[in-house]
Amino acid sequence: MAYSDAQKEATARYNKKVYDRIEIKVKKGRKREIVEYAKAHGKSVNQFIVELIEKETKR
Repeated sequence: MAYSDAQKEATARYNKKVYDRIEIKVKKGRKREIVEYAKAHGKSVNQFIVELIEKETKR
């Protein structure tokens, strides 16, 4: 089943309501390394970064 425009809009509204966004900048080439590392550990980049933040802040 295709992902309709209405579903996309509903998802965008939900994400805006429930989540905060943080933009990070890394040196050229590091993004690829981070993506590959996360993937090799069975995680998304977002999950990888959130887990590191939680570990550092003891949450």
